[in-house]
Amino acid sequence: MTQVGEGHETAADEGGPVLTFGEPTAGEILAERYQLEQHVNDDSAGRQVWRGIDVVLRRPVAVVLRHPGGDSAAEMLQAAVAASRVLHPNLVGVYDAIDEQERAYVVREWVDGESLRDLVAAEGPLDPARAVAIAHSVADALAAVHATGMIHGNVHPGTTLIGDDGRVVLADARADAADSTEADVRAVGGLLYFALTGHWPHAELSASALPDATRDTSGSPAAPRQVRAGVPAYLDDLTMDLLDRRVAAPAAEAITAELSRLDAAAEDEEFEDVGPLRFTQAGGAPSEPGRSTRKILLGVGALVVIAVIGLIFGIQAINDSSKPDATPSTPAQVDPGGQPGDAGTASSAPLGNPVKIPLTADMVRIVDPPQGDRNDEGESKFVVDGDPDTSWKLSYYLQPNFGGRKEGMGVLIHLPQPRALSEVRVSLSAPGAVIDLRVGDKDPGNSRDGDKAIVSSYTKLSDADGADANTGDKQILNGFDPDTKYQYVLVFLTKLPRNEDTPGYQVNVNEIELYGY
Repeated sequence: MTQVGEGHETAADEGGPVLTFGEPTAGEILAERYQLEQHVNDDSAGRQVWRGIDVVLRRPVAVVLRHPGGDSAAEMLQAAVAASRVLHPNLVGVYDAIDEQERAYVVREWVDGESLRDLVAAEGPLDPARAVAIAHSVADALAAVHATGMIHGNVHPGTTLIGDDGRVVLADARADAADSTEADVRAVGGLLYFALTGHWPHAELSASALPDATRDTSGSPAAPRQVRAGVPAYLDDLTMDLLDRRVAAPAAEAITAELSRLDAAAEDEEFEDVGPLRFTQAGGAPSEPGRSTRKILLGVGALVVIAVIGLIFGIQAINDSSKPDATPSTPAQVDPGGQPGDAGTASSAPLGNPVKIPLTADMVRIVDPPQGDRNDEGESKFVVDGDPDTSWKLSYYLQPNFGGRKEGMGVLIHLPQPRALSEVRVSLSAPGAVIDLRVGDKDPGNSRDGDKAIVSSYTKLSDADGADANTGDKQILNGFDPDTKYQYVLVFLTKLPRNEDTPGYQVNVNEIELYGY
C-alpha cells in the first residue's frame, strides 16, 4: 500500500500538529464528499494519512489531515493550492484543500504502489538503470514545477511514489522560505544516491530518518561506487556532483535532459558505455551524433596534419640543400627498438631528427590525485594502442576544473631507461583542454599516495596556465632539455573543455605519442 506524505519537515512543522480532539474515524465523510476508509500512516510531521473515497466521483483518494487548522495549517494548505496548478504525469494530482479551523486536510490522488523508501527497504539498492528511470521522472516533474516559479521543497524517498503500473510520481510539496530550486535539484542527487546505495546523503532529524550515508572525516558521503560495485563511473560522478555544494547546481531541465539520455541508453542495453550524453533537440528525441561523421572528421584532420608536416619538411629539405655543407635531412620516424641510438648520451651537439618512441600498455598508467576515485585505471592502454577509435574517456564534470574536486588527471609514461626526448603529441576528442607536461625521477607507486607524490613533486616543463597554453584538439607539448635524459613523463590535464552536447565538461584522450632521439 502506498505510503504517502513522508518527507522533510518545514519550519511550520517543527512543533508537530496537535492531535487532541476531532480524531477522524473510518466511515466519516469530510466536506460531505470524502469518506475515510483506512488510516494508512502518520507522515514525518505527524499528519494522519488516510485512504478514502470521493463519493461524488467514485474514485480513491488520499486524505492528509492536520489538527488544528487555522494559521498552523496555512503552509500545508498554501503548498497544496500551489501544487494543484501544476499538471504533470509525474506529479501527484491535488484535488482539494480545506480548512475547518479545528482541523485542515488536503485531498489528493491515491497511487497504488509504494514509496521509494519502502521499495529499497524491501528489495535493497536498485540496479543503475532503474535508479536512473526513477530520478528521471522526478527531475522531469521538478522542471515543470520550477517553470511556474514554484519550489517543491520535499523531494525525498518517502514522497517519491512508484505505482504498481510502473508510474513514478512526486507527492507532498511543502516548500517554505528556506527551500530553493537548488535544494530540489540536489535532492535528485540524493534520490540517485539512495536508490543506488540504500543510504540517504542528506542529514535528517525526524524519527523517520533514513539510514545515513557512510561518510569520511570531513562529513562527505562516500561515492556510490565505494559503497557498492557495479555503479557506472559516469552515473557515480553525476550523483556526487549533484550532492557537492562546491559544484554549481544545474537547472532541473538540464538534469532531466541528462537523465533522459541515460534512461534511453539503459533501454538500449548500452548503459555501461554511455559516457557523456546529449541534450534532446527541439523535436524532443535524443540526438545521437553520427559516429561515422566523427570518424570522417578525425580522418580529414589527420590528413591535414600529415600534409602540413610534409610541407614543413619539404621546405626544410630545399633550404638545407642550398647550403654548401648540407647533409640530407631525414624526417621523424618510428624508433623500431625503442632504445636510444648513438645520440642518446647527453651532449650539446645536434641530436638529429626526433623519432617516435613506441609506447606499450605496460609503460603507461592513469594518475588520479587522492581526491579522485581511481575508476579510470586500465584505460591508459587506449592512448598508446594506435587506434583512433579507442580512447581514455574522462568522466563528466559540471565545472572545467574537474568540478573543483581535484587538481587534474593525467597519464604517466615510464620508459625502460632514460633517454633524450623532444616532444609529446596529444590527440583529443575536442579542443579546449588545458594540459601541462611534467617530469620526475621515479614512480612512487600506483596508489593514491603515489599519485599524490607525483602531482606534488614532478617538475613542470610547460605552463598549462600560461596565456600561450596550447588548447587545440591536437596538442604538442615540449620543453625538454636536449642535454638531459628523461625516464618518467607526466601528461597532466588541469582543465576540461565544454562538451557541446552535454551541460558540462568532458574530453577523451585518443592518442599520446612520445618523440625522442
